[in-house]
Amino acid sequence: MTTRPVRRSRFPGFPSILVPLAALAVLGVSCGGGGGDAGPAAGGGAAATKPPARITLGAYTTPREAYGEILPLFRKAWREQAGQDLTFEESYLGSGAQSRAICEGFEADLVALSLEADVDRIVEAGLITHDWKDNSTRGMVSTSIVAFAVRKGNPKGVRDWADLAKPGLQVLTPNPRTSGGAMWNVLALLGAARRGFVEGVPAGDEAAANEFLRRVLRNVTVMDKGARESITNFEKGVGDVAITYENEILVGRDRGLDYEMVIPRSTILIENPVALIDASVDKHGTRDATAGLIAFLRGREAQEVFARHGLRSVDPGVAAAHAAQYPPVQDLFSAEFFGGWRAIVPAIFGEQGVYSVAIGELQK
Repeated sequence: MTTRPVRRSRFPGFPSILVPLAALAVLGVSCGGGGGDAGPAAGGGAAATKPPARITLGAYTTPREAYGEILPLFRKAWREQAGQDLTFEESYLGSGAQSRAICEGFEADLVALSLEADVDRIVEAGLITHDWKDNSTRGMVSTSIVAFAVRKGNPKGVRDWADLAKPGLQVLTPNPRTSGGAMWNVLALLGAARRGFVEGVPAGDEAAANEFLRRVLRNVTVMDKGARESITNFEKGVGDVAITYENEILVGRDRGLDYEMVIPRSTILIENPVALIDASVDKHGTRDATAGLIAFLRGREAQEVFARHGLRSVDPGVAAAHAAQYPPVQDLFSAEFFGGWRAIVPAIFGEQGVYSVAIGELQK
């Protein structure tokens, strides 16, 4: 395990921290492709004709298993299309922690994070110089929603956001300073309250919505560094309810765990971006292969893998094929409800932001 010092954040409200880099798992995988939205074409057993290369992936923790399936598929496809063998190094951290690690010297070629603001931090650091959103999915490769994991039989009767403020309820949610999932959780709660989907909070009453956030935060007993660590804690028996990604709950249930999922009436659409890091791919000579991997991630084969791992697909055909697995939400809103991530970071998570003020008051 190595530790990299982190400079002062370029985004207000995110103090300097020491970011521990996860151990890098090295896989024998071939990847690649050019630009555009079409993934590598299928072919038959072409021999490698180019020197091998290594792509380093810096990702958030939640889709680890999905990437474990996708990367070998892309390796095979890239070898057949481009005649090149690839290996992969994979690092998984909370989205915010991963973004900071890259800004401070971790030379990932490709970043796959929980939210747009964490990619923007890398852009601000001068490491991404192209328009990473200039493609058919605006840079996104998967989506999800914020939902609740509750114990079998839902003994605490958690049905919607208002229930999370019940006295004595033990709530788990990660730390927004390191976890993108935690930031989505806060936005889902605040958005539902401001949109009139929390009993006792009138629509449009920001002061009442902010007070509701404080009431829920009083019930938070554990703030883990990432969404995966948070749901793992819940699986170990900690807490009554975990606010988390829908896909984390679906994956846990597929593994035979007996907790249940509650989808609130109003929740946020989580959009997960990927981006090529110009400074790294040019240094490593991996631009073509990394661009090919991004194209492959948007293609049907990879989108099917994401869907099987609980993530909602950005491919309309794949999304339609898996519609039964992903029920509709009564009131589904996006980050644009708050004005987009450029507005969200200072207004909610900055030093004087809604969340920062609320958690600061509770920690006094």
